Amino acid sequence: MQEEFDIIIIGSGLGGLVCANILCREGYKVLVLEKNQQFGGNLQTFSRDKVVFDTGVHYIGALLPGQNLHKYFHYLGIADQLKIQQMDLDGFDLVTFDEDENEYPYAQGTENFVHQLSLFFPEEKESIRRYVSKMKEVCDSFPLYRLDADVDYLSKEEIIPLKASEIINSITENEKLRAILAGTNFLYAGIKDKTPFYVHALSINSYIESSWRCLNGGSQISKQLIKQIRNLGGSVLKHKEVDSFEIKDGEVEAVTTKDGFTYKGKQFISNIDPKKTMSLIKGFPIRKSYLRRIKESEDTISSFSLYITLKPESFPYLNKNYYHYKNESKVWDSINYKPENWPESYMVSFNTKNENDIWTDGISVLTYMRYEEVKQWENSFNTVAEKDYRGDEYEKFKAEKTEILLNELEKKFPNLRECILSTYVATPLTYRDYIGSETGCMYGFVKDANSPLKTYLSPKTKIKNLFLTGQSINMHGILGVTISAVLTCSEFVGRKELLDNINLAYHQKFNL
Repeated sequence: MQEEFDIIIIGSGLGGLVCANILCREGYKVLVLEKNQQFGGNLQTFSRDKVVFDTGVHYIGALLPGQNLHKYFHYLGIADQLKIQQMDLDGFDLVTFDEDENEYPYAQGTENFVHQLSLFFPEEKESIRRYVSKMKEVCDSFPLYRLDADVDYLSKEEIIPLKASEIINSITENEKLRAILAGTNFLYAGIKDKTPFYVHALSINSYIESSWRCLNGGSQISKQLIKQIRNLGGSVLKHKEVDSFEIKDGEVEAVTTKDGFTYKGKQFISNIDPKKTMSLIKGFPIRKSYLRRIKESEDTISSFSLYITLKPESFPYLNKNYYHYKNESKVWDSINYKPENWPESYMVSFNTKNENDIWTDGISVLTYMRYEEVKQWENSFNTVAEKDYRGDEYEKFKAEKTEILLNELEKKFPNLRECILSTYVATPLTYRDYIGSETGCMYGFVKDANSPLKTYLSPKTKIKNLFLTGQSINMHGILGVTISAVLTCSEFVGRKELLDNINLAYHQKFNL
């Protein structure tokens, strides 16, 4: 391909596709290069026994008209194109524990959240109200969360060092309530002595505003984004793994792909793991301290994911998720599990194809797993496009872990095994091979309230025309990565101008 592009984006995860969409709308000639057979990064889905499973997106928040993700998705041209179902208003997430029959609800809407949870803790109603107020206060201090370039109610110096565990503990003395308020921290792989409260707030608050399940999988988001990109004149190519950057006079001039093609561009955005990005740069003397900071950045933990297909009409569809723990002490500690006690927590999500489904045909179960548990097989590589059998020992490992996890699940969902048609597993190696991070991490780099500057990564790199986007930049999750992409695109368009364009499009649509 001899033509030159204004902007070349490496990786078609949500961040790359949102950047491509925005920059096409702003008049740039854009090319997206994807290494896999399927676009979308963590938006990818797969099918087993005719059941569609999500790999990374199990629900979405803030999609009611007027809410922030709805505004972003409207500007991107996909808000009205998604097939979604609102989850249970009085309990879209349930936090549960062994030997406790109660199912503690996360309800949609601030007042409803306070009301439903205070039914279990009537004496703590004001504490629960303070909790949601504190989350909103912190969220409202992020301009891109509010879509307001001027807002900054709390200074970043006040917000960034606050730890999630400490703020939650300061709100109530009730140990059970503390565990419940932190009980969905699988959404960000929470670490008790590190995770900032802003990560907790930005992850949880949008779901309290409104929570939605994607009907028949979240890959529809990437498909709709790609449709918009192509309609706007952009190009999106798969089976194009970037092998290296070509550097000339201190700037990236082109990228080469493993199939021997070269693509020239004026500006470049990497939506792949920043560590991988740095390894593709050859022949340019990047400051060693910068390279070291990226190379030594701590990855979030990975996941062991069990995908269960079910016999027809055997298990009811539940329009909610479960976050389950052996006891309340494991809410912050299950990430540090000992192999002999694994798993100490898990998250369960139920599949749905249609809005009125009574039965579910599939269940996704996710629990923490460190990369070191599968490290002995790390020299293997296995995807749909590049198949490789990892060996009998690996299959035995997966089977043993599946049995252990099913035993735990049946404590919460008795007789589940009787409903099972088949099971499939993804380990940290699966995520590594498909997503491209070194350890198959779930949410990019760890954010550490103790060293905020060390764990903050700017969209700008030390090469003038190379930028970063994705879950390691700013925030992870659907809303977080969308905001991260807007942050990256602000380097080209300007933050105020871009937010003005997004807000103007929304105001014109809804006559605001």
